[in-house]
Amino acid sequence: MNPIELISKEKIFAVLRMQEPNKTIDIVNALKRGGINIVEIVIDNPQMVGILKELSSESSHPLLMAGGIITQRQAQIAIESGADVIVSPVFQMNLVRLCKSQRIPLIMTATTPNEAYSAWKARTQLIKISPANPMGGAEYIEDILRPMKFINVIAAGSIKIDDIPLYLKAGAKAVGLGRALYKFSDLNTVQEMAKNAVQKVLEFK
Repeated sequence: MNPIELISKEKIFAVLRMQEPNKTIDIVNALKRGGINIVEIVIDNPQMVGILKELSSESSHPLLMAGGIITQRQAQIAIESGADVIVSPVFQMNLVRLCKSQRIPLIMTATTPNEAYSAWKARTQLIKISPANPMGGAEYIEDILRPMKFINVIAAGSIKIDDIPLYLKAGAKAVGLGRALYKFSDLNTVQEMAKNAVQKVLEFK
């Protein structure tokens, strides 16, 4: 199963933007124990590249998405560090060309319907709508998809665990959760939050 198919099948992923990179691996492992098998690691400093590389070297690592990628150089470094998917917060044709040449999936982020359409025109297989919650939540996803049912979107951005079914019902292929999962210092609690999120997906299915 390729990464895009897995994201659509699992319907949930974690988005980690860490202030303390050294805690990332413990949190990823706690999320995995809770049933979340896809993690987006936001690469916003050199330490996170090392974390990505370390995670990718583990035999049973989750699907690793490298987030916050804007330049070709960032993308190349992330790919060489073991990223399975590149996630960009912007629409960038240079990234489209690079990822196509490297045969690695690219997810581009859109906020408006026009941006989502442009990403689709560039043959982006999954388009991340973010920040989904501030833009109007699940209803905003419905509004985008109503005239463009042909695009595949995932939703992220301040989404609460209890709202996962709403986004999936609205048409999102998957939902990304951030600090709602890992804002707790106790790893057992992080694991329980992951279990709760997975349960919400199962209830939807």
